[in-house]
Amino acid sequence: MQQHFTSTLSQLFGKFASRRHSPSFQKLINKSYVSMMGLDMTDFKDPDEYHTLNALFTRHLNTPRDFCTDADIFISPCDSLITDAGMINGNKALQIKGMSYSVDDFLGDEITLENKKTLLDGDYINFYLSPRDYHRYHVPIDMQVTKAVHIAGKLYPVNIPTLKRKVDLFIENERVVLECKTIEGKLFYLVLVGALNVGKMELSFEPLIHTNTGLGGVYEYDNLHLKKGEDLGCFQMGSTIIFLAPKDMITTNVTVGSCVRYGETIGRLD
Repeated sequence: MQQHFTSTLSQLFGKFASRRHSPSFQKLINKSYVSMMGLDMTDFKDPDEYHTLNALFTRHLNTPRDFCTDADIFISPCDSLITDAGMINGNKALQIKGMSYSVDDFLGDEITLENKKTLLDGDYINFYLSPRDYHRYHVPIDMQVTKAVHIAGKLYPVNIPTLKRKVDLFIENERVVLECKTIEGKLFYLVLVGALNVGKMELSFEPLIHTNTGLGGVYEYDNLHLKKGEDLGCFQMGSTIIFLAPKDMITTNVTVGSCVRYGETIGRLD
């Protein structure tokens, strides 16, 4: 398959971002990026301490954030803008107001029809991580991961202007679908969506997944349990996480257009 131009551009940017330049030039790159994008580095090391731009993108918190440890509390997995949220209408969810997509197509062929049906009239939340955000994502609730499906695709930008004009953007873009269960056994999905300049989406528990290579894959797990707040991976630049849940699994309290931070309480299991 011929590589799409968005993938080529992202690979080129990724090579630049991963290169370790001379100390003086690297400091200039990092400081320029922080200033241009308006990064809040309060919770992180000084920009001069990151030896590549990619290390700055994928920076870890200096100290862990506090969050509610109650078993039924669902926390935000990331720092992000809520671009849309609401009820899945049949099997249709919104990538943004006025622009819907098929959840069945979004999850791909490796998720069973039986499991897809559990999402009919369920709930969704779209988390958009801009280039200025903390790019790591975390486990939002104690959960079991039963399957990871890497779907190769394009890498269109996922910013607001592009979401408004590009039909089925989430379906065309590269993504990693995580099939998950709560400790009570309720099925839900977290989907990592790639975007322009996101050369890689990383999963801490699965080093075999290599994105932006043109190749996908399916990974199944018998006993993979993750605790709330654990590091789940990172985007290299900003992108989007989609949360999909069955009807009556969760009551959320997010507002479209608001910003949330990793660790913030955004819902409670019903």
